[in-house]
Amino acid sequence: MLFDRLRNKSRTLGFRLTLWYGALLGLSLSLAFLLFYLLINTALKDQIDRDLAKQADVFATLLKSEGLNGVRSWAQLEAQAAGEKKIFFRLLDPRGTVFFSSNLLHWRDIEVQREALAQLLNTAQPVLKTVAIAHRDLKVRILYTQIGRQVILQVGQSLAHTERFTGLFKKLAMGILLGGLVISAFLGWFLSRRAVGGVAAIAKTAREIAGGRLDRRVRVNARETEIDQLAVTFNHMLDRIQQLVAEIESMGDNIAHDLKSPLTRIRGLAEVTLTTDSETDDYRQMAADTIEECDRLLQMIDTMLIIARTEAGVGRAAAQPLDLARLVREGCGLFAPLAEDQGIELDCQNLPESLFFKGDRAMLQRMLANLLDNAIKYTAAGGSVGVGLMPKGRGEVLLSVTDTGSGIDPAEQPLVFKRFYRCDRSRTLPGSGLGLSLARAVARAHGGEISVRSAPGRGSTFSVVLPL
Repeated sequence: MLFDRLRNKSRTLGFRLTLWYGALLGLSLSLAFLLFYLLINTALKDQIDRDLAKQADVFATLLKSEGLNGVRSWAQLEAQAAGEKKIFFRLLDPRGTVFFSSNLLHWRDIEVQREALAQLLNTAQPVLKTVAIAHRDLKVRILYTQIGRQVILQVGQSLAHTERFTGLFKKLAMGILLGGLVISAFLGWFLSRRAVGGVAAIAKTAREIAGGRLDRRVRVNARETEIDQLAVTFNHMLDRIQQLVAEIESMGDNIAHDLKSPLTRIRGLAEVTLTTDSETDDYRQMAADTIEECDRLLQMIDTMLIIARTEAGVGRAAAQPLDLARLVREGCGLFAPLAEDQGIELDCQNLPESLFFKGDRAMLQRMLANLLDNAIKYTAAGGSVGVGLMPKGRGEVLLSVTDTGSGIDPAEQPLVFKRFYRCDRSRTLPGSGLGLSLARAVARAHGGEISVRSAPGRGSTFSVVLPL
């Protein structure tokens, strides 16, 4: 069980971020300490080499000015002053024979290297060597240089101080590295929790929503990080999903309600015709009424499909060039007889000669037909309906349909574009409540929008703004 939990933890993004953060920081610290170690070690050795070269210069000067006796006296004093365990001196002839040396009790294992002498005599350049005495854990830096004719100086300096310093640096570096790894692991865990915490909150909210709680939302912090922006987008998506679900539920209720009436009428007609002594004409009338009700059902279903496809972006509006002014005049011509029969004045004079537009002719015709049909339907005899079309600023065109009908209550105006919604005063009139929903879908499919301005008893004005 514990192994399975650890294995599951190791697969999480937080664990991987922590591991990568610790590994990268550990590698960076290791490379930094290695670079520092090499620089410090090189600097210390260069300093020792410079000290040995200075000693050789002093011996060369003394040999010229005071001879071998002066060199011997200085060598003894220098060895005693620096410490006989720290430095030693030898004077050699070109064959490597020692004819003077400081106290070599501590340096008895250091021999004269014939290779170094040969290199010195061949190149006439000082030779530097590092000699390690394994059984004593001691390293010595030795300089071979010629300070005079037939006189070779071998001077050596212990590297014990340098080794202790570099050893202390190694221990300190290891301690800092281990501490840094622990701290980096903690910081990596902390930062990964901060970074991935928002993702975990989104995942938790998504699981709750999958369980049926559509009202759940991700808490958004004020830091405005990428995770916060993701949370905001996720919440907006959830708002849209909840809205769509509510619309689907409402649409289902409305469909059930609106389908029930014509189906009930169809069943009632059939039942009455079958249970009475009906003649052939009665059956024909029943068939005609059934066809009429079916046509209403099919028209309603067809309108619903058009609205759904248009709002989903499936039924995209065709961008074909047309004269919008001519299309509006043709629509007014079709509805003029209906308005005249009901004693309503239809005014379509406020139209330009022509207004070229790119759009879907059939969809725009259906939108205009729905607006005109609603305006005439809710206007009493003696009223008027006016249609206007004019270009606006910013490359837009305004299509308006104004009536002097019953008007719409302010509380109901935001709802009239919803599917199947019908105002209280309109429920006695025929209709399905889909006309304005279709008009809004057509307007949005063309990149525009529709709005209403109305007052009860004073009529309504529906305005469609479309981009040219």
